[in-house]
This record gives sequence, structure tokens and C-alpha cells, in this order.
Amino acid sequence: MTEEKMQGEFGWTGEIPTDAKERYSRLLLKIVQRKKQVDELIKMLEKDTNWLTDPASTRFHMSQKFGLLIHSVNVTEILLKLRETLASKISEESCVIAGLFHDLGKVGMPGKPYYLPNTDDWEIKYRGKKYVVNNSLPTVSVSVRSLYILSKFVPLLDEEVQAIVYHDGLFVESGKEILGKEEPLTLLLHWSDYWATKVIEDKKVPSSSKDYFDKI
Repeated sequence: MTEEKMQGEFGWTGEIPTDAKERYSRLLLKIVQRKKQVDELIKMLEKDTNWLTDPASTRFHMSQKFGLLIHSVNVTEILLKLRETLASKISEESCVIAGLFHDLGKVGMPGKPYYLPNTDDWEIKYRGKKYVVNNSLPTVSVSVRSLYILSKFVPLLDEEVQAIVYHDGLFVESGKEILGKEEPLTLLLHWSDYWATKVIEDKKVPSSSKDYFDKI
């Protein structure tokens, strides 16, 4: 994979995988009605946060540089495929906004990153924990912080709000609050996030039942 040099304004200079950048750019082109507002959001994120380079977790899925961006792109691409098959009445714009920014809270706040490099060599070596959460930030769930940052720039539909806040489903206690009342976008985002995390990013290849029965 080729890489392209990029200069950030938040004190970083790095290389973003060209493939990820191109996929990200293609998704942003699907935002039309709220393009101006999203452009302002992106401008802030690239200037005041590590949105382009942050990991997606401390030691689980995509706990690496650019992990958050790549994970967000993965989720959005899957969400668009599900939309086309199951819920074409949902706009592509809604899917891109909810998908790309569902984990936006993982950037922390402007000038205050959520993830910091782990300085504990033992944890890095034996637990694979490359990053730690910045405890200087007030404790707020990632989904709530995502909604807070996003809504300061971009007007959202009610369905987009629910999808972002509850995209973790029943993996978190708050998921029970809307049990049985999920909007279609919420369900699609949840499953896109789960598929991206457990199949694409964990590199699990679905097995063929034919191969199984051929062995019997």
C-alpha cells in the first residue's frame, strides 16, 4: 500500500495510508445537503484534534495509528451496503454522517486527546495495550461525546441521534433503554460496527458450509 505525506496542524506530521484517505474522501462526497456544516467540522477536527491519526481502541480493534479513521470508513462502507439491500429509503447522507462519526468522541476534545500512548512497557508487551485513556478528561461516554461534538456543527435527524448514541446496542447497559424501539438506522449502524470490528478488522474469513459437509 502506498502512503502519502500529510501535515497536520495539531502538532503531528505523519503518513496516512492512501487507500484509507481515498475511501474517506469518496464517502464525504456523498454528503450534499449538509456539506458546508460537515466541512466546518472536518476543518476543526483536522486542526484541533488527532482525528486522522488516532487509534480506535487501547488494545482491541484497530489499536494503531490511523485506526479510528480506518474503522470509521469500514463501518460506513458496510452500512451503505446494508442500506442498499435492506433500507434504501434511508439517505446515503444519513448513513455517511452516522457511520463516519459514530465514534467521534474518541478524539477527546479540541486540544485534549482521548487516547494517549501507553508508557507502561509491561502492559504493552504482555497485554498489547498500546494506548491509555486520558483521565484528565471529564468522564463521558464515547457515544455522548460523539453526539456533542457532531451536533455543535451539523444539524442531525432524530434517527441519526439515536443511531449514534445507541450504536453499541446491548453490549452496553444503556442499550436496554431503547430495546425493541430501535430505528432502522440504529440497527444497521450497530451491525455494521460489529461486522467491521469482528470480521474485517479481526480478519475472520467466513467459513464455507460446503467445505464442512465435504469432510463428512
